[in-house]
Amino acid sequence: PRYVHPVMAMHVSKDTRDKLSKWDMQLACITEKQKEGVMEMSAAATFRPLPVEIPLGICLGQDNTEVGEEPKIKVESVQQLNSWFDEVELEVHFEEERSYREYSKQLQNYSQQSQTLLTEVNKALELLEEMCEKHQSVSMKTGALYEACEKLVEDQTKLTNVAESITEKLSYFSELEKIGGKLNTPTLSATSDSFVGILARLDECIGFIENHSHYKESLTYLLRFKHYQSKALGFVKQHVVHTLRHTTQSVLPKQGEVLSENSYAQFYGKFRTSAPKIKMLMREIELRTEKAFEYATLLHDCHQCYVSQRALLLSPTVNATIEELKKIHGTNYSGLVRAGCNFLSRVCQDEYQLFFHFFTDNSSSLSGLLEMMCYSLYDALRPVVIHINHLETLADMCSILQVEILEDRVKEKENELATFGMIITQLLEDVKQRLVFRAERYIYSDIRNYVPAPGDLAYPEKLTIAADAQQLENTSDSDSVFNTSEVEDDESAPRKQKPRKTRAVVDMQAMWYPTLRRSLVCLSKLYRCLDKPVFEGLAQDALNECVASLQSASASIQSKKTQLDGQLFLIKHLLILREQIAAFDVDFCVTDVRLDFSKTKAAAFGLLKKKSRIFSLGGNNAFLEFFLEGIPEVVESQLDSKREVDAKLKLVCEQLISQVSSSLTLPLKRLVTKFEVIQELAVKDGIDMKSLLRRQPFSKADEVHDILLEANKLLKSQVPLIQRSLTLYLANEETEHILFRPIKASVLQMYEELEKIVHQFYSVEDQQIISIPSQDQVSLMLTMDISTRQN
Repeated sequence: PRYVHPVMAMHVSKDTRDKLSKWDMQLACITEKQKEGVMEMSAAATFRPLPVEIPLGICLGQDNTEVGEEPKIKVESVQQLNSWFDEVELEVHFEEERSYREYSKQLQNYSQQSQTLLTEVNKALELLEEMCEKHQSVSMKTGALYEACEKLVEDQTKLTNVAESITEKLSYFSELEKIGGKLNTPTLSATSDSFVGILARLDECIGFIENHSHYKESLTYLLRFKHYQSKALGFVKQHVVHTLRHTTQSVLPKQGEVLSENSYAQFYGKFRTSAPKIKMLMREIELRTEKAFEYATLLHDCHQCYVSQRALLLSPTVNATIEELKKIHGTNYSGLVRAGCNFLSRVCQDEYQLFFHFFTDNSSSLSGLLEMMCYSLYDALRPVVIHINHLETLADMCSILQVEILEDRVKEKENELATFGMIITQLLEDVKQRLVFRAERYIYSDIRNYVPAPGDLAYPEKLTIAADAQQLENTSDSDSVFNTSEVEDDESAPRKQKPRKTRAVVDMQAMWYPTLRRSLVCLSKLYRCLDKPVFEGLAQDALNECVASLQSASASIQSKKTQLDGQLFLIKHLLILREQIAAFDVDFCVTDVRLDFSKTKAAAFGLLKKKSRIFSLGGNNAFLEFFLEGIPEVVESQLDSKREVDAKLKLVCEQLISQVSSSLTLPLKRLVTKFEVIQELAVKDGIDMKSLLRRQPFSKADEVHDILLEANKLLKSQVPLIQRSLTLYLANEETEHILFRPIKASVLQMYEELEKIVHQFYSVEDQQIISIPSQDQVSLMLTMDISTRQN
């Protein structure tokens, strides 16, 4: 067997035995039955064959050792096998720990070397500590030196800063002589490259001295700097004024010279050529206006000079152009307004753009210049507006000013044409005021005080003529269509131009009563020109006067013709009026405010009755009661023209229906009234109705039959006439049916009442004699005749 250290072998075997004994005694606590099982397993394991991996020789106890090999242990039992396995395991562990043992030896060598190195390091540390002490001593001395140097440098910096500060502050004072020398240079001008720098340096020096007024002689230097600043600004003003005047004189037309088409181009071209250099200076001035009052004053003077030169150049030209436009257009006032506004709007735009060629910021001086030129047009047009009497001309002028000028042109160029728009708005208000005045006069003179001519009241003759002309026109149209078709069918026939037949064109508005037509035309003109509240007030007056004139005309027609004609005339025109005013998107409702002095009157009478208490000093003083009780009341009332028109139309329609129904049923109504009187007498006297009727001559069947015949003839003769009148006046089937329906119902109701009386109080024989028509028969008589309508 291989060599095993005896101590290790003893230790292992003893340890193993201890574990086995501990297992048997403590850990493996089994029962007797389990022990018997273990014994049986041990007996069986005794005869268990060995694993195939074990050499056969071991099992047979043969000596299989070869030459040079160690003798092998014979294993004859499991106990021997376990012992052999333990020895092999110990050998394996021993072989595995060999590297560790070698490494342990190396570590021991390293430990010895490290001990030697540690000794050397301790010596080095002692030397290093000695060096640190010496270095600390040197550092303390160096730090003291460094602090001293820093203090010296700090003192030097302070002195340098003080010197620089003094030099910087003195530089503002020393600039006085430099600037003075530059300003006194003969070649210096406002357009020089260094001039803007001089202005900037002057501003800096003046600002510094003003902020440090406690410096010695600061006031003296400030006055001298101000003097130089005024001198520099004088150069600017002189340059601007000279340039503007020279440019104006170069393009100013001579006295009596006729302006050419290129004059306006020269007015702007020359100025734009001179603008860049002036604008450069003005930009610098505008940037400094908030810093110093002198710059604002200079800028204002430059603005005034520019405006005065432009006014000198443009005012005569603009006035001459406006006068020329007045001569060209003459009485064409709408064309004059349009041309004048177009001309002046272009001038305002050009002036606005030219101003910003010289300056950067806007100015009230520019507004003044534009306002002056706009007032030239305003002063020329206002007398024209005041003397215009035609509503149509005033309405056209309102439309031109409102739509073409203010909405289309001014809104598009709101900034450039702001002043122009303000003056045109003022002119528009004047035109509207004149329009309102003329509209009120027109309503008073041409509607309220209108005196109708005989032809205006020729109804229904005018409508009959119009209907005949319309029928002739329709016949001519049908003939022309037939002839055209014949020519088109005959392709071989040459087309010859035939004279067109004269068409009788009927203007339906010409059939309207003049006051109605004038009212609607007036409202249509005012609607698109006036503000809504103003238009509503005028519309209220116009509608009231129009309705009043229509009522007056209706009364005249009734006196000359028939009541039906007068009523249909009024209905026709009220329907037209209601239909036409519906197109206006306004409320024809006006609040009427007035003072009610009824209480004041009563209080005055009370004061006269209480003369004894006039000078009373108590609470019942008559004067005090008068002042408290006599205050007039403010009464508000709503006036709605649309509702008034509807109400009057309804009233006239009801009157027409009542009058026509009464005329158609007059015989029947008299007869029914007699029957009702007899019935009341019978009830009052307690007499039998039938017996009382037999005594009355009108109640005989023959008499009643004759009255019915008269009523039927009246229907047959009058209904076509009434229908023809409705068609002639209204010319609308729906409206005609609406008016005729209650008439028909009234007639049917009257026949129905008579039928009830006949069935109640007459015998069957008398009913046959009377032969009252049925409701269908009466309806047939009342049916509108279509052929009559077509004719």
